[in-house]
Amino acid sequence: MMNNPWSKPVVVLIGEPPVETTVETTQAAAWAMIEDWPVEDGPLIDRALIVCAEVDGGKRKPEDARAAFVAAAEEAGVLVSA
Repeated sequence: MMNNPWSKPVVVLIGEPPVETTVETTQAAAWAMIEDWPVEDGPLIDRALIVCAEVDGGKRKPEDARAAFVAAAEEAGVLVSA
């Protein structure tokens, strides 16, 4: 379920050193937020992780996870393009 591709990829600047990373699925978004996110807490990253889990559980659509991920990326200052 989490590997369903999104309608449009999201590009973020993450990692050490930061590199442009293209995220195309809910699973990749969850992994990026857990492993490579520059901030550990914030209301939007917390919400995005919950939405990703809900998509995995079949309660939400992948596009909901994409929207939440974009908001979290904006919050963290890592959004390149959405």
